[in-house]
Amino acid sequence: MYLAIREMRFAKVRYSLIAIIMLLVTFLVLFVTGLARGLAYDNAASIQNMDATHFIMEKDSNHRFTRSQLNEHDWIQAGSIAGQENVQPLGVKMTTMMADGTTGKLDVTLLGMNPAGWLMPKVTEGEPITPGGTGSVLVDGKLKDAGIGLGTVLVDQASGLKWTVRGFVSHESYSHSPAVFLNEHDWRQLQSETAARTEIGESGDGTIYNAIAVKANEHQVEQLAAALPDSEIVTKSQAVQAIPGYKEEQGSLWMMIIFLFLISSFVLAVFFYVITIQKSSQFGILKAIGTRTAYLVRSVALQVLLLSTGSLMISMLLIQGIKALLPGGMPFLLQASTLTFTSGAFIVMSLVGSLLSVWKVTRIDAVDAIGRSAA
Repeated sequence: MYLAIREMRFAKVRYSLIAIIMLLVTFLVLFVTGLARGLAYDNAASIQNMDATHFIMEKDSNHRFTRSQLNEHDWIQAGSIAGQENVQPLGVKMTTMMADGTTGKLDVTLLGMNPAGWLMPKVTEGEPITPGGTGSVLVDGKLKDAGIGLGTVLVDQASGLKWTVRGFVSHESYSHSPAVFLNEHDWRQLQSETAARTEIGESGDGTIYNAIAVKANEHQVEQLAAALPDSEIVTKSQAVQAIPGYKEEQGSLWMMIIFLFLISSFVLAVFFYVITIQKSSQFGILKAIGTRTAYLVRSVALQVLLLSTGSLMISMLLIQGIKALLPGGMPFLLQASTLTFTSGAFIVMSLVGSLLSVWKVTRIDAVDAIGRSAA
């Protein structure tokens, strides 16, 4: 440790340059990771926030809510297996709405459910909607930026129905669009009006839902699959992955993050390898006077560890500052678990990048190194 720190203090400029490069790379890694997690959450927040373990969907719907149609019979049958208190019907419909009296259009996702059930999110402002009420909705807080407030009347462009905003919820969205929550009565009315406008007859099976949210163990899942042969049981993770654009968006961002890790590892490897070559004679002299190779290896590894850890700590402070300056509409999420994993992965990749230098140190011959120095 003494050798590593003393050398870094002696060659301040050299190590400061690599520290700056590592700082920029770590900052970029953390920032892109925060954007990736923020976009992932914004794309599927309403589904991820639900307490369901599985969702029942129509067979061959590719796990997509908007392609699935289930009826009340499916709901009742699922309740007889998992328990009526553990199943909740869920309607999902992406649409365009306007505030009454305005021309500005808003892309939202309508979510129909039982207001008294465990799917309904907690109200952060205003009043909750009730199962027996009509014409009232809860909306995501992001709609405040569009001028929506308590008492605002929203008009659905597809059906012409009007709903009054009774309350706001927090962090509820689907496919990057704010969520609007309806009770079951308004969901049925929405289906009737939509069917009438599109001249499609109503289903004879009662209310149509897009999925049934379930709290079930593995044994109950097997029973549900056997009892509902025309349906499929998907996990919450599978449902999230099937949201349009989710996998493609996350795949691109995580590919960038992986390449940033590889680039940082490569930069470190080249930098320390060049330094090791330049110091071959010094290492040779140290070996000649009895310094063990293991001590020199630990010295190189410690320098890498100090640089990567220091860069990470400064990057975290910068990220917190940038996060406070980001606009409210920009999805950015960097939880403690994600931060810990990303930081650990970066340190590991940095140490892996130093292996080339470590190998070079072990190959240095004291006599040859001293001979080259004398020449």
